Amino acid sequence: MYPGAQLPELADKPAIVMADTGRTVSYAELEDRSVRLAHVLRDAGLRPGDGVALLSPNDPLYYDCYWAALRSGLYLTAVSTYLAVEEQLYILGDCEARVLVVHADLAERAQEIRAAVAEQAPHLELFLSYGGRVEGFDDLDDALAAASAEPLADQPAGTDMLYSSGTTGRPKAIRAPLPARQISEPGDLLLAVFAPTYGFDADTVYLSPAPLYHAAPLRFCGLVHMVGGTVVIMPRFEPEQGLAAIERHRATHSQWVPTMFVRMLKLPDDVRGRYDVSSLRVAIHAAAPCPVEVKQQMIEWWGPILHEYYSATEAAGVTLIGPEDWLGHPGSVGRAGLGVIHVCDEADPDQPDLPVGEDGLVYFERDAMPFEYLHDPAKTASAQHPHHDNWATTGDIGHVDDEGYLYLTDRRAFMIISGGVNIYPQEIENALALHPKVLDVAVIGVPDAEMGEQVKAVVQPAPGHEPGPALAAELTEFVRGRIAHYKAPRSVDFVEELPRTPTGKLLKREVRARYPR
Repeated sequence: MYPGAQLPELADKPAIVMADTGRTVSYAELEDRSVRLAHVLRDAGLRPGDGVALLSPNDPLYYDCYWAALRSGLYLTAVSTYLAVEEQLYILGDCEARVLVVHADLAERAQEIRAAVAEQAPHLELFLSYGGRVEGFDDLDDALAAASAEPLADQPAGTDMLYSSGTTGRPKAIRAPLPARQISEPGDLLLAVFAPTYGFDADTVYLSPAPLYHAAPLRFCGLVHMVGGTVVIMPRFEPEQGLAAIERHRATHSQWVPTMFVRMLKLPDDVRGRYDVSSLRVAIHAAAPCPVEVKQQMIEWWGPILHEYYSATEAAGVTLIGPEDWLGHPGSVGRAGLGVIHVCDEADPDQPDLPVGEDGLVYFERDAMPFEYLHDPAKTASAQHPHHDNWATTGDIGHVDDEGYLYLTDRRAFMIISGGVNIYPQEIENALALHPKVLDVAVIGVPDAEMGEQVKAVVQPAPGHEPGPALAAELTEFVRGRIAHYKAPRSVDFVEELPRTPTGKLLKREVRARYPR
C-alpha cells in the first residue's frame, strides 16, 4: 500500500497536517510529488539498492522523499538535524547515498556539508533543496515541475536505512534487505503487526510529536498513509503544545516516549485540565522503558488507552501490550507480536533459555536475520546468538514470566557491578522519575576502590529547587524507601541539564564521560 492506492477516493483528503500552522498536504499532492521525485531520482541514474539522504526539520518534505524512495527500490537515510556537521558528514559518507535533499531552513549547515562532500561523502552526485534557494543545490520544486507525473512502470519497494542514535557509541546504519515486491503489492510486515493492533484505518488522525528522522515517527506516519489516515506532525515536542494539538486536531491516535509523559504529568493541574483529550482512542508509547508509576498516572489521566510496544530501529522483533493486559502485568512490555522471544545467559551460550523470572540477554528468533549493520560485520555478528544466526538482540536485559510476558531490566552496556552484584540503573531512574524535585535523572556506575563501582545519580533539579547536600540526602532516602537499599545512590551530583536526544533517549555515554574510569 502507498498514497496512490488511496486515489481517487481520498484525493482531497489531508494526508499530512502541520500541527502548528495547519499547513496541509492532500493525498493527491503527496502522490504527485512522490511520483515526480521518483522520476528525478531515476533520471539521475539511481537504481534499486541506491540511497537518498534527507536533512530537514519536521516537514511534509519527509514524505515526498519517503514515498519516492519506497516506490523506487531505494534506501532513505534521514539524518538528525541535532548532530554536529562532522557527525552528519560521517553518516552521509558511510551510507553511500547518491542524492542529498535538504530543507532551506538548514541552509547554513547544508553549505558546510556541500563544501566537504567531495572528500567525506564522495558518492553524493545530486543536491536538491526545498523551501528556498541554497547555494550549491538545485531547487527541488523546479526539478519536480520538469518531471513526469506518470508513475514509473516498475515500482519496486524500497525501505529506510536509519542510524542508531549513538547512545553508547558512534551511530551505525541499520540495513534491512529490500522487500521483494512492488510498492502496490501487499506484504508490509509492520503494517500487518501494528494496523490491526491499534486500529489504524482511514478514520485515523495520528499525532506525531517526535523528530521524523527517528524510526518510529517516520515509519508509523508511513503506516497511517498506507491505510488512508491523516498524519498530524508537530514541529517539535512541547508538553502543553502536545495537549493543544490533540484537542485542535481531534487526534484519535498518537505516539510518545516516557520522557514526554513525565513532562506532561509535571504540568500544573490547571494547564493539564485546560485541554480536551477525549478524542484519543489509542496512545502508543515505546523507545524506552516506562516507569510503572508514570504509566499508572497517565492511565488515571487519559483512561485505559495506553498501548506499549517494545522494538528497535533494527526491528529484530516486537512485543505488544494493551492497557488491560498491562494493568494485570504492570511493568511488562508485553508478549511477542513478531518473532519468538529467547532469554539467554550471555556468559554461557550453550545453555538453553533461562528459566522463567531469570534475567538474561533478550533475543528474537526470526526466519532469517532481519538486518545488518552496514560496513560492520563484527557488530552484526555480535547481535546474533553464537549458535543461532537467526536470533538477534539489541543488547537489552530482561526476563519472561510464566505467561510469556517480557519485563525489561536495562541495557547490558549500562549495568553496574558493585561488590560483585549486578545493579540496573533503570530501576533507580524509575524510582526518581516522578519525585517532584527532579526534572531529569541519569544513574551510572563510577569507580570505587572497595566495591569496583558505586551507584551515582546525576540529577537535573526541577525549577525552584536548590541543589545541594540536603536535596541529595532527600533523594537517596526516597530511593531507599522504594527499592533495595544496596541499589540506592552512594552519591548524587547536580547538573543544569542532562543530554538527551530529541526523542528523549538519554545519552548516557556523555554522562559517563564526565567521570574518568
